Amino acid sequence: MLKKLFLLVTPLALFANLNIAVSYPYIGALTKSIGGENINAIVLAKGNWDPHFIVPRPSLIAKVRGADGIIINGGQLEIGWLPPLLDRAANNNVKVNGKGFLNLFEHIEPIDKPQFVDRSCGDIHPDGNPHFQLDPNNILRLAEVIKIYLIYLDPDNKNSYQQNYENFLTIWNKKLQEWNAKMQDKKGIKVVQFHDNMAYFNKAYGLENIGTIEPLPGIPPSAKHTLSLIKLIKSEKPSYILHDVYHSTKTAKFIVSKTGIKLILMPHDVEAMDDIHDLISLFDYLTGAIQ
Repeated sequence: MLKKLFLLVTPLALFANLNIAVSYPYIGALTKSIGGENINAIVLAKGNWDPHFIVPRPSLIAKVRGADGIIINGGQLEIGWLPPLLDRAANNNVKVNGKGFLNLFEHIEPIDKPQFVDRSCGDIHPDGNPHFQLDPNNILRLAEVIKIYLIYLDPDNKNSYQQNYENFLTIWNKKLQEWNAKMQDKKGIKVVQFHDNMAYFNKAYGLENIGTIEPLPGIPPSAKHTLSLIKLIKSEKPSYILHDVYHSTKTAKFIVSKTGIKLILMPHDVEAMDDIHDLISLFDYLTGAIQ
């Protein structure tokens, strides 16, 4: 009787073979799709947070301390918050280049790698743009990498991970066809961004980014740059401002008032907005936002 009661009240996560910490929700969603009931995904950041700046709270340290592995975005996106968290967790399973450490950036083809880096460039990423998850084609590669990773850590459940991966592949390829069809006639549309976090999405679907509201990566918009951007918008006539959810839209709304350009909030991650509860709903939204 006690055993039955224990089974009823005990969270299923306790029966998972692996506790995998992940830096961002999209990684958690993808890891859970491949891992299924065999893994518990411990998501460290929230989807509507600025992914560059996460406070390494004691609660996060405790979560990482008990993890069997960790999957990070990489490309130095977590450089401002993850290293001290890993140091304080003192968990050999999640040490950089350790058995349980997976850096997804190392498995994709980065874009926009700068030829040189110094402070005059702003808070630039020296290895290239780290927001690769916003190209839906990259998700296929990430799914394969995570499958291989989970099999490496938990070979006894290889068949389960392989089957989950194949199921995911079938669903994702079908959705890719749908998203490609929706975006087929959008090639060449000009856009502006606040921060260049939509670069991979824009490249995947042929959108042309003509400028950013921030004058340099990580540098707040100035009056001089804003006026220059307004002039550019009036000249180039882009259709949209593609704005992330974690920066203020104050400057963007001012630009809208002066130019008539349309402002669209573009979520960068799962749970970045209320209706974005998984990777499919993320790309359903993104491809549906461009009219």
